[in-house]
Amino acid sequence: MSELPKIVGQVCAIETIAEGNGIRELHQLRQRYGQGTWRKKKGIAAVESFNGEVAMAEIHWYEAHGIGKVKLKIKRWL
Repeated sequence: MSELPKIVGQVCAIETIAEGNGIRELHQLRQRYGQGTWRKKKGIAAVESFNGEVAMAEIHWYEAHGIGKVKLKIKRWL
């Protein structure tokens, strides 16, 4: 299990969950990745699991302009 699950195709149904001071990890994000307008987002995507199966999952991540997506996490399988 050296590889992380990977997203297959595009992420759809993207929504912003929190932004700015509404993000609990804002201080850590700024320390690690830099200043930016941080947003926590969620979406639906096809994810290839460790055993090669592809299934739909809800994923969450943080993103900022000029920095991109960081800390991608599978929240639940659909």
